[in-house]
Amino acid sequence: MIAEILTIGDELLRGEIVDSNKAFLAERLLRLEIETRFQTSVRDDPADMRDAFLRAQDRADVVLVSGGLGPTRDDLTLAVLAETFGRALELHEPSLEAIRAFFARLGREMAEINAKQAWLPAGSEVLPNPIGTAPGCLLEAPREGREPALFFCVPGVPGEMAKMADEQVLPRLEARLARAGRAPRAMRAVLLRTFGLGESNLDHELRDVAREADVALGFRTAFPDNFLRPVARGASAEEAEARLAKVCDAIRERLGALVYGVGEETMEQVVGALLRARGLTLATAESCTGGLVGQRLTAVPGASAYYQGGVVAYANDAKRELLGVPQDLLARHGAVSAEVARAMAEGARRRFAADLGVSTTGISGPEGGTPEKPVGLVYVGFAHEGGSEAQELLLPLDRERHRALTAQIALDRVRRHLLGEAPLAPRFGRERAR
Repeated sequence: MIAEILTIGDELLRGEIVDSNKAFLAERLLRLEIETRFQTSVRDDPADMRDAFLRAQDRADVVLVSGGLGPTRDDLTLAVLAETFGRALELHEPSLEAIRAFFARLGREMAEINAKQAWLPAGSEVLPNPIGTAPGCLLEAPREGREPALFFCVPGVPGEMAKMADEQVLPRLEARLARAGRAPRAMRAVLLRTFGLGESNLDHELRDVAREADVALGFRTAFPDNFLRPVARGASAEEAEARLAKVCDAIRERLGALVYGVGEETMEQVVGALLRARGLTLATAESCTGGLVGQRLTAVPGASAYYQGGVVAYANDAKRELLGVPQDLLARHGAVSAEVARAMAEGARRRFAADLGVSTTGISGPEGGTPEKPVGLVYVGFAHEGGSEAQELLLPLDRERHRALTAQIALDRVRRHLLGEAPLAPRFGRERAR
């Protein structure tokens, strides 16, 4: 069964909003083993919408239409859909009463303009909307010599779209598949978060993983991370889970500590959990990242159990007075140096009486670089009971991404120490551990 996702609205084509509905609906269709082969966005123009409907009718068995069900003059989806397939619009009294009741619950009277939302294509099946005013519908568009194309229309508001997809659209599709003897197999999937290896390198490293039938592996970049999404299917949930566990084990064995989290786990959450589990504390000293590392650590509830505090020491005076960085060290090596990064990490550890200290100092640009110390140069320092070290990296990025990546490297340095792993050697350019 082939699907097309069709989203409608001028705002989508003007770039005013991100079209998250397509991703949500495609993921839901994947669960039913329905292949989303086409995704289309069209403006609020009757001619364009009609062309899109006819094209979808010809090439897709299932068409999920999102948007254009509102009460305003540019909400044209149902009117154009009805006209395209030779249907009249009919007033659906139960939907009209549901809209009136919706406003009554808010202590308001329904505006006459909202009555438009209760006019639906004749012969279509109404899809109730439990959290909004716009009902959806299922319209079967006939095709010569083939089963009708199923047009499911839902609102464009993401919350309403998601609820109606889960409660109205997917159950109907699942029932049709079951009647046709094509009930979807059980599916299990997981998101694995990785850091330190680019998408192409990950693909190369995992080139022989997830190659068997009923297992697939997807890749997605979300700077500064890369996500892996293994998907497994089976005749039963247990069989799918066993296949998923097998492929996840193979990925972890191949990538090791490059995999840092699962699902919604962030780097700062993982670091916090490791610190808490080991009964250790951390302090930060930041220059070029301007407090990003500390901000991310404290975004995790309960961070006070392991995060002692931090210093943002941008000026050399602050590095001396707040972190105890010696003046002769600054004079001999400069603020952006491995020696100063180590001294900053040591100073943070000492000032906050923490078990571990991590620091950042660098040139995020766009100005301030020299031939000896170009824009993008950064040092991440780390101090612990056994001493201190610093890592030199050249990250040729814009200022915002440079700071974000540096903060992630600093957190990852802490994580790797807690796991007993060597520091990451990122493949971003010049790198030298000291």
